[in-house]
Amino acid sequence: MKLALLHVAVALRRCSVVLGVLVLSLSGLSSAAEVQVAVAANFTAPMKRIAEAFEKDTGHKAVLSYGATGRFYAQITNGAPFDVFLSADHETPARLEKDGAAMAGTSFTYATGRLVLWSAKPGLVDEKGAVLVRNEFRRLAIAAPKLAPYGAAAMETLTKIGMLPLLQAKLVTGESIGQTFSMISTGNAELGFVAMSQVFEDNKLKSGSVWLVPAHLHSPIQQNAVLLARGTNNPAALQLLTFMKSGQARAIMNAYGYE
Repeated sequence: MKLALLHVAVALRRCSVVLGVLVLSLSGLSSAAEVQVAVAANFTAPMKRIAEAFEKDTGHKAVLSYGATGRFYAQITNGAPFDVFLSADHETPARLEKDGAAMAGTSFTYATGRLVLWSAKPGLVDEKGAVLVRNEFRRLAIAAPKLAPYGAAAMETLTKIGMLPLLQAKLVTGESIGQTFSMISTGNAELGFVAMSQVFEDNKLKSGSVWLVPAHLHSPIQQNAVLLARGTNNPAALQLLTFMKSGQARAIMNAYGYE
């Protein structure tokens, strides 16, 4: 009889341990949440790494969508289901706050971008950008200036160096900086203006040839993040914005050339 009772006690103890593990697992799952993030196309590579680090650190998952800043503005104001917006400028988040589509006072600069002139062909682009003056190419790609801040910066640069009238007929535009990069990498345009983060990793040029456009040739590309109205009660959204300010996130950004 005593032996039987002992077996019952051991069985009950095992059940309680299993139940405890299940409760802990379920509580962990319930505390994890998702945050829907609209990400400016120039920030694709670093944000993938930041999202991985964020999930590892907090358990929350950042679901990323990439595109042109101007296109995201239209989508968000028309009710697109995003919680956080990582813009390629600071004006668009401010407009969203004014429109009531983002929470007032939550916008902050998470990075300052760098514009580069890049070609997939090694040796085509020199380190001073003289390839533009030589004008020995068929197509020069830029992002649409009205939709993408990097496209606007490219137009400013061409204007400042006096080459816009000579190169205007050779310009081809992508809707976003991501599409512009694809046009150059596939050879549909021999060269073009993209974000430094698209062609650098760990502070090294991944391929091709590049000119780092001097910052004084265009307005600062000040990139702001903002909490959207939909993300107000989402703890994952709030934690992601906090994580964007962390040393871990900043180290990733620096590796891609952001200041």
